[in-house]
Amino acid sequence: MIELKKIVPVDNLTELEAQAELRYLAKEIAYHDSLYHEKDQPEIDDATYDSLRQRNTAIEDKFPHLIRPDSPSRKVGHKASPAFSKVTHLAPMLSLENAFIEEDIIDFLERVKRFLGLNTEEIEIVAEPKIDGLSCSLRYEEGCLKQAATRGDGEIGEDVTENVRTIQNIPLTIPYAETLEIRGEVYMKHSNFNKLNALRIQAKEPLFANPRNAAAGSLRQLDARITATRPLEFFAYGFSKYPLKLATHFEGLELLKEWRFPVNPLIEVCPSIQDILAFYQKIESLRSELDYDIDGVVYKINSLSLQHRLGNVARAPRYAIAHKFPPQQAQTTLENIIIQVGRTGVLTPVAQLKPINVGGVIVSRATLHNDDELIRKDIRIGDRVLIQRAGDVIPQVVKVLNPERPNRSLPFKFPTHCPVCESYIERLPEQAAHRCTGGLYCPTQASLRLRHFVSRDAFDIEGLGLKHIDSFFQEGLLKTPVDIFTLEEKDMNSSTPLSSREGWGIKSAQNLFTAINNRRNISLERFIYSLGIPQIGQTTAKLLAFHYEKYFQWKEAMQKAAKEDGEERQDLLSINGIGPSVAEDLLSFFKEQHNIDILDKLEHHLTITDIISIAFNDSPINGKVIVFTGTLNNLTRAEAKARAESLGAKVAGSVSSKTDYVIYGEDAGSKARKAKELGVNLLTEDEWLTLIKEFE
Repeated sequence: MIELKKIVPVDNLTELEAQAELRYLAKEIAYHDSLYHEKDQPEIDDATYDSLRQRNTAIEDKFPHLIRPDSPSRKVGHKASPAFSKVTHLAPMLSLENAFIEEDIIDFLERVKRFLGLNTEEIEIVAEPKIDGLSCSLRYEEGCLKQAATRGDGEIGEDVTENVRTIQNIPLTIPYAETLEIRGEVYMKHSNFNKLNALRIQAKEPLFANPRNAAAGSLRQLDARITATRPLEFFAYGFSKYPLKLATHFEGLELLKEWRFPVNPLIEVCPSIQDILAFYQKIESLRSELDYDIDGVVYKINSLSLQHRLGNVARAPRYAIAHKFPPQQAQTTLENIIIQVGRTGVLTPVAQLKPINVGGVIVSRATLHNDDELIRKDIRIGDRVLIQRAGDVIPQVVKVLNPERPNRSLPFKFPTHCPVCESYIERLPEQAAHRCTGGLYCPTQASLRLRHFVSRDAFDIEGLGLKHIDSFFQEGLLKTPVDIFTLEEKDMNSSTPLSSREGWGIKSAQNLFTAINNRRNISLERFIYSLGIPQIGQTTAKLLAFHYEKYFQWKEAMQKAAKEDGEERQDLLSINGIGPSVAEDLLSFFKEQHNIDILDKLEHHLTITDIISIAFNDSPINGKVIVFTGTLNNLTRAEAKARAESLGAKVAGSVSSKTDYVIYGEDAGSKARKAKELGVNLLTEDEWLTLIKEFE
């Protein structure tokens, strides 16, 4: 059982809150990925896990510039277990984006048409049940099964070849000489699962929780002889790269059947959105009758040429989506409302609930988002409420179930002073959030900012955990990040050294100092992120580091931009993903002298490494700043941007002296004129495509 943490809903989310929540989601999802993919011991059910990913996606859609390098949207599965040999897939085994309502599917199809620039009313889709099993890749060479691997992290999986050879319905040979990978799902039927657990009861062995766990645990046995005793089966659903003679995904499935691979018999080709949604309803109605678990329906663009044009984003293809079955709801009592203070001072009301099981997870808290939400839903202490896990990390309060309350029931009054430091609380202009004005005076904010500085995605100092940070902060040992790197020196001159404190010894103290010293060298993007500047998440920090490349170049540019509205400020705003709001928070940091003082002091203790551009097949645009303007004839703007970034280019939104190429189409306006004035290389769309063609 787990208790989930507080969040703020997308409807009223500020960028500050989004940054904090995306950080939490990255860690939470990574934790459950490890349990699910590596240990086969999930703590939460699929609906709960899906709600985590759905929430992450919703926030990233609203704040794309906050997408983190460790975002779940950029990752697939989990790293391969060290117990197995590692296998590099011929092509990445991607995961799928999820949809939960009909509007999500309509939006998906509209996005596909916009990306491709298609005006057709319908796009043919192949729809199939989404098997709840373990993804597996089968590599055939000269017609023989040579290697089988789990998904792993999408790039590298676990070698389970000998175990897969024991699965009866997987062909060991195929009538095809070239090397190729066939993808599918290993699963266990309900009937076989029940028989397996009955045998384990007789043998007084622990029972499997569900068929998916049983299948995963059986496939990942170190002894293939044990796997051979388990009733595993396989459904094939495609190829890593389709044989050249095929034109559609459905033709690929027919070919797999010819080669004696089991393909789900319920798969259908759907010419229209009406057919797609009808298929979903049919499969949902059949769900309880099937002898295997499914958790939704998968839709794939049938045309392989369109699939190729659409390509992928991070962890998922643009040409496919999973339509998941709906989550569960539950009723409980709201016992109290408390206020929590975040790292940036934002106050969040939190409902303390009578513990309730929602989708397999026992929860006792739910965010109430902000004062506006409390008033809109008229939520009060003692109310009977409906809880739903539909897109929030913790349940959202859907509505109050007992509008007729006793006379003693009163609306909740938002505090006027911080519950931690008693500083005045202000309402941010044009925002729903309330913020404590205490700043670093507020112990919670100061302590949380130090926590952020040493967190895994920032300095990642082993041994300096949350409890240590809070303890050292309360004792006055740590007040600013600089104190961390002078801690050993102070400790040597202290009358009460760390090694003499309760819970510490000479070895543990030295281990901490060693861990701190090991982090005196840090990359520019991690350093920028560690500063905890509002709205500067990992993705934005990486954008800044990638653009400025060197620490002192970044610092100097920010200081100049903070003082005057000159070229440095315009250059900052030209970075694709940096908007006026983000820029304002960043420059506000550099307007405060005490922040500059901290940077100056940290420079004496740290080596901040420059960004080194990654080589993209010797691409001529690797590291170049590209601006697109006008209407392109052969590509949509989204497709052009994706192709440029895939070759290492930096796509900017405006032209400056640092722009390398401006690619213009029809009706190019001020950006093309400015490029001429600055002497920037101007390329037509055809010239651009010729330049990059041989490197794609």
